[in-house]
Amino acid sequence: MMIVKANKDACIGSGQCVLLCPAVFAQDEDTGIVEIKQVNPPAELREAVTYAVSQCPTQALTILDAGSE
Repeated sequence: MMIVKANKDACIGSGQCVLLCPAVFAQDEDTGIVEIKQVNPPAELREAVTYAVSQCPTQALTILDAGSE
């Protein structure tokens, strides 16, 4: 199982993650900063989540495998 984390201090609100995987990522309406909708997304979203994380311009997003924290 994967765990998705966000460093809100590093996020600049570009919204790439939301555009690429809206099932997992959202943006705060006031600040534009990333919000995680599903901390443990289902396996069928792994590819989309991984791609969205790779496209973050500030590398504010991280994927961990459960048990690796």
